[in-house]
Amino acid sequence: MGAIRTPRGRWIEEGLRALAEGGPEAVRIESLAQAIGVSKGGFYGYFANRDALLAEMLDTWEREVSEAVIERIESGGGAGRAKLGRLFDFVQGVAEGPVTGLAVDLAVRDWARRDETVAARLRRTDNRRMEYLRSLFRDFCADEDDVEVRSLIVFSLRVADHFIAVDHGGRTQAEMTELTREWLLR
Repeated sequence: MGAIRTPRGRWIEEGLRALAEGGPEAVRIESLAQAIGVSKGGFYGYFANRDALLAEMLDTWEREVSEAVIERIESGGGAGRAKLGRLFDFVQGVAEGPVTGLAVDLAVRDWARRDETVAARLRRTDNRRMEYLRSLFRDFCADEDDVEVRSLIVFSLRVADHFIAVDHGGRTQAEMTELTREWLLR
C-alpha cells in the first residue's frame, strides 16, 4: 500500500500561511514540507516548481477574497443593506482565516509593491471587490459620489483598520465599528 499523499490544497494553504508570516521569500518547498510533516518529494506530484505553487497560491487567494465571498453573500438573497450586513459580519469573522485573512491580504499587497505581475492581480482583485461594494450601495444610494465614498470607506477600513491605533473618546473599537456600520448603511 502506497503512502497517502498530502492534498494539493494543504500545500497551498501552508504556502499562504508562510507568505503571511514572511512574504514570498518564506515560501520554500523544504519549509512547507517540514511544516506539513511530509517529505518534499510529494510537492512535485502537484507542482512543477515553486513558481507554479506561488501562482496557485495567488489564484486561490484571488478566488477566495472575491468571487467566493460574493457567491456566499449573494446566496443569502435580500436587498443591498442586508447583503452589506452579511458582508460586514463575514469579513469580521474571517480576519485571521488561512486564505482570506488580513495577514495574507497585507502580504499580497506588500509583495505587489515589488512584483508587477502580483500588482496586476491585486488591482484586478481590488477592482472586483470595489465593483461588488458599489453594486450593493447602489441599491439604496442614488448618488454615484455617495456610492463611491461609502465603498471606498468600507474597503479602506478593511485594509487599514489593522494599522490604526487611536482612542475613540471612551468608545471601544467594536463600538466604533458598529457606529461606522450603522452610518454606512443609513
